Amino acid sequence: MSLDLALIYNTALDYQPYRTYVDALVAKGETTGATQNEKYLEYTKLNIVRMNRNDKTVQLSEQQLAQVAALPVCKLLVIGDAWCGDTGQIIPVIEKIVEASEGRWQMRIISRDSFPDLIEIYPTNGAKSIPKILFMNEQNEVITTWGPRPASALAILKNWKANQDTMTKEDFEKELHIWYAKDRGQEIINELLAVSMQVV
Repeated sequence: MSLDLALIYNTALDYQPYRTYVDALVAKGETTGATQNEKYLEYTKLNIVRMNRNDKTVQLSEQQLAQVAALPVCKLLVIGDAWCGDTGQIIPVIEKIVEASEGRWQMRIISRDSFPDLIEIYPTNGAKSIPKILFMNEQNEVITTWGPRPASALAILKNWKANQDTMTKEDFEKELHIWYAKDRGQEIINELLAVSMQVV
């Protein structure tokens, strides 16, 4: 299966246009993607709050800024949706790195349903989990990927799956988003910076 990644990337949205697009959808009672229902709309509204918070609270340390200064040039294509809690937590953090990179990093965001074949090519353990970040070089070749969540968030998910007899989904989601709020993007930043060094 072959896809025109340059075309897909150019179809996708930068962070601020994406935020404006999501706000406009919510104003119409909609969200991104093919599935439209009240639950997904409420998730999207929650994610707007999370993105607003992360826009204000996520900061790069001096050490991280030094790493950003040495980043290779790359394009990040994020497959994600506005209703997805992990997407809402992660893309504002990526945007902070983009802002600090002075043009070395670019990020675009696209709904999983816009190009469904894309997630088929880049699944996570056979699942269509999002967000999925494709690290592309200047020739629009995918060098490596990351996602759908950092190691600590993955551990919280695995713990819930192993203890569903005593933990509800609501318990899991509360623990997950408390962790995201406390970490303030630090683990995401460190993981993404490590992965980006594979892009040449």
